[in-house]
Amino acid sequence: MSDKIKVNFNLNDQETVETLSPMLMLADYLHESKNLTATKVCCGIGVCRACTVAVKRPGQDTYEATRSCITPVASLAGAKIKTTESLAQGDKLHPLQEAFLKNFSFQCGYSSSGFLMGAYSLLDRLSKAPVPADKVDDAILEGVGDNICRCTGYFRYFAAIKEVILATPGLVKS
Repeated sequence: MSDKIKVNFNLNDQETVETLSPMLMLADYLHESKNLTATKVCCGIGVCRACTVAVKRPGQDTYEATRSCITPVASLAGAKIKTTESLAQGDKLHPLQEAFLKNFSFQCGYSSSGFLMGAYSLLDRLSKAPVPADKVDDAILEGVGDNICRCTGYFRYFAAIKEVILATPGLVKS
């Protein structure tokens, strides 16, 4: 009897089928099997959210911020998974990456990927359900307010995310 299972999912726009342990956490899979190292593991128990990736499960309309250090890959059958490595298109950075650079949000860089992917999930959600301009700050706090930054760069992340939301048509109700 095998202790491994076959799981199919889409990782960074690539259809993937893997046979793996049902207890293999997504963060470990990303690092060990795919050499995708932007996703960081800090606390290892899902509290700090440095390991956040964006996941769209079957039947969902939007990506949700998902803590990869506590999410078994086997639970993601049929899902679409995006990591920081998928944001840039060739040499063109994603608007969030550009704003993070402009606002000096990358300090040590350890929590940056989690903030990026939490913000990416937030932008995706706002594209389907825009918020009034006076609720943008609340939406950002809901999207990344639980992420921990040991360098205390919160205001820089916040400013960068707000800049992208306000500059992207369709995310804010007029």
